[in-house]
Amino acid sequence: MAGPATEDLITEVTEIFRNYLKEKKHRQTPERLMVLEEIYRAGGHFDADDMYFRMKNIGYRVSRATVYNTLDLLLECGLVQRHQFGKNQSIYERAYAYRQHDHMICNKCGKVIEFCDPRLQEIKNMMEKIHGFKVDGHSLQLYGTCSNPDECEQEEETFPGKSEAAASKKE
Repeated sequence: MAGPATEDLITEVTEIFRNYLKEKKHRQTPERLMVLEEIYRAGGHFDADDMYFRMKNIGYRVSRATVYNTLDLLLECGLVQRHQFGKNQSIYERAYAYRQHDHMICNKCGKVIEFCDPRLQEIKNMMEKIHGFKVDGHSLQLYGTCSNPDECEQEEETFPGKSEAAASKKE
């Protein structure tokens, strides 16, 4: 899983986002920039509520609507990617300056494991050659369950942001 981005990378993506907002005639609000920075500082996978609660717990004053709307803008300009890992909920991760990778997802606890296998590139090259097709990207998601049931159940309790989101939804 991706770790936090460097300050140089955060500066670069902030400039890309500012330019995108200006070009599309959207407002450049401090809250939108805070959402972008927090995504790149935190790394990893998250859903919109995870990000909202993470920012709220840190002390940012940002609304849930701002998080959702900013994620849509970041998708449009290519700074985040959205995944559907077999649930009705969208999962996001940063996309800029982040190597191509694929995912294994536990059906029980929701754990996401990233992996990169160079053989996939070989398959892509072979398929291009056989079918006369230029592949621009791909997505591979493998579903299953954690090998160790004890760790899987433990993971469910500590799945990032879920405890805060669940607590808030019960209120």
